[in-house]
Amino acid sequence: MIALFPHCGFLSETSRMLAIARALIARGEPVVVATHGGPYTRVLDEAGMPYTLLSPAMDDRRCEEYLASIITIGRPGTRLQPADEVRAGVRSEVEFLRAHSARMVVVGFTLTAYLSSRIVGIPLAASHGGSYVPPVFERGLAPAPSQSPIPPLDWLPGAMQKFMANIGPPRMRGPVAFLNEVATELGVEPVPSLAALMLGDLTLVTDVPEVLGISDADMTAWKPNGSGAYRSATRLRYVGPIYARLDHTIPDRVEAFLHDARPTAYVALSSSTPGFYRRVVAGVREAGLRVLVGATIHELRDLESPDVLVEGILPSHLVMPRVSIALIMGGQGSVQTAMVSGTPFVGFPLHPEQELNVALAMRQGMAIAIGPRHLDEAKVGRAVREIVSQPSYAAAATRARQHYIDVDGPGRAADALLEHLRVPAALAVNSPVQAAREARHFQ
Repeated sequence: MIALFPHCGFLSETSRMLAIARALIARGEPVVVATHGGPYTRVLDEAGMPYTLLSPAMDDRRCEEYLASIITIGRPGTRLQPADEVRAGVRSEVEFLRAHSARMVVVGFTLTAYLSSRIVGIPLAASHGGSYVPPVFERGLAPAPSQSPIPPLDWLPGAMQKFMANIGPPRMRGPVAFLNEVATELGVEPVPSLAALMLGDLTLVTDVPEVLGISDADMTAWKPNGSGAYRSATRLRYVGPIYARLDHTIPDRVEAFLHDARPTAYVALSSSTPGFYRRVVAGVREAGLRVLVGATIHELRDLESPDVLVEGILPSHLVMPRVSIALIMGGQGSVQTAMVSGTPFVGFPLHPEQELNVALAMRQGMAIAIGPRHLDEAKVGRAVREIVSQPSYAAAATRARQHYIDVDGPGRAADALLEHLRVPAALAVNSPVQAAREARHFQ
């Protein structure tokens, strides 16, 4: 039995866990799904995927706070979760994993599982880091950000910001203090750094060598080698892209809107605010394009006009191939949906992992990045006009598509999880003595 813990405050994380669960089931592996909640539990409901709601449950407001904390995770004093919430989350996860005799737990941004998996003594697999993995830092491949995680540092030269982007994640201890305070109480292995917060005992690297620029052999061979920045059991495995393919059809009125031959932009900014949506839509309209808005959970109906259509959650993998340009945040799911669709885009990366996602598309020649903090209507309009007026962007997007189109990311992820469980060393994440000692905290 493999347990999956999606963080349903993120559409991309929820859809990724759903895809992996389905691939495991197709291979005959029983799975159970549990979450602390969030607005995108509806995706699991609509897919008919059973799940358990763990305590403490995160309502929509708590998820908004959590997302806001992630955006500022590199700033001094930022804590993703209070200690009481961590303790309660670990307790409920331990009870769930034991009740289902789970052999492994696979997580999105459900970070308390870094502790609960150790208490139960099973390996943890992670997918939420995407391509944000140690070989990237070691080769200096993380980009200079479109906006510094610490606003006062925006003035630093690009070369200095790029240097900091690569040396910083393995050295930053503050962002994981909220977990490690409780890890010390429980006597379990801590999370050593911000970089380690993106890794599991098995880390599913949801990309391909041709895009990330690191060979499959080098990725598989990587080990911590005594570095204090990572848990010693950490291993990496390329699996390919895993992006949302929701079981939705395109609504009739959206179908009619897309049938119009005039240039159309798709605005889908799930990890943003209504105000951010409004500024982006205004910029696209200033550039003269029609706009299809995937509003997800936001109420934006007042934006509608003959040239602006607003819908809720849309199947982006069906919509993006039919538009001239997409405007998205920097989540890997959205970026890879654009890449596999052959659609150029403007990205608004919120934090370093998203900066890398957008930068990889920029290196392909198919994207432009605008730091959300620096966004205004004029900048959006200029970026949109540049992409739609220069054929090189669309041509580059068509070329990039070939790297992803035939790669079964969910299937390869499922195979990697099952293969990891077949290796005896993978189960030795906790000694029986240590596991018994830690278990006393939950009896």
